[in-house]
Amino acid sequence: MTDRLDPTRPVSHEAMQATREIKDVQDKLAFGDSPLAHLEWDGIRELDYPPPRWWVITFIGTVLFAVLWSILYPSWPTPFGVWRGILGYDQRVVVADDIARAEALRAPLVQAIGTAELTGIQNDPDLMNFAIRGGQVAFNNNCAQCHGLGGAGQGFFPTLADDDWLWGGTPEEIEFTIRHGIRSGAEEARDNIMPNFGADQILTREQISDVTEYVLAISGAEHDAEAAGRGEPLFAENCAVCHGEGGAGLPELGGPRLNDAIWLYGGDRNQIFSQIHRPAHGVMPAFEGRLDDATIKMLVVYVHALGGGQ
Repeated sequence: MTDRLDPTRPVSHEAMQATREIKDVQDKLAFGDSPLAHLEWDGIRELDYPPPRWWVITFIGTVLFAVLWSILYPSWPTPFGVWRGILGYDQRVVVADDIARAEALRAPLVQAIGTAELTGIQNDPDLMNFAIRGGQVAFNNNCAQCHGLGGAGQGFFPTLADDDWLWGGTPEEIEFTIRHGIRSGAEEARDNIMPNFGADQILTREQISDVTEYVLAISGAEHDAEAAGRGEPLFAENCAVCHGEGGAGLPELGGPRLNDAIWLYGGDRNQIFSQIHRPAHGVMPAFEGRLDDATIKMLVVYVHALGGGQ
């Protein structure tokens, strides 16, 4: 019976030497005198075959193309500045030309909007379509940071897509607000400051709590009916002058409605109490002088068309 190979048996020096000599002969037959004949790692041998001709031609072609491209177009820095290329191509010039062509195409419509009344723009389908598109671009660039995309509102910045307006939602009222801003410091800015009823001790904390319950009551929220009854005359005496009777709102004074479920600074009990005690006041910049008349009118048309215009 033939003895089986035992992997645990040590290999003699003579056997290892014989294996190396056999391998050298195999490499000699496979690779000849190539210096790569003995390049091997973990059983993987390096072959000395030349790359395919198609690959060599493609590689040379890409190199030649790159050299040609760097000669024709701007590419390398030099001691005298950037190499401009034989063709003199300048992408800045191309972009400037494209912008100039676009401005030339929009100029007649922009001029027409700049001289037209708001009602005239809304009654002209071509002007209206152009104003909506231009107004959306202007809104995204100047207004969406606060009012959100599409006028959806965010945080303490009001939505413009509903019918709840602080200063009125007609095209003319929207235009006045955009032009002069709110508490912006402009001469004709919208401005109405709510008193610090608690911080300035106009009302006691108990009275503010009663007014809070009344506001919750007229907005349809859960409330303390007894406290709301005490808060009603306090509201009529201190708040109705701006917020209107029953919290109906007075847009001409910037007094928001309180008898709906739309809140700017929050509508729960603690938030209403805090707003009465020491109110927050928003600020909107004036865009007159920052935007031209045509852009302001396009903004007006766009905001009015969002769905909440009156």
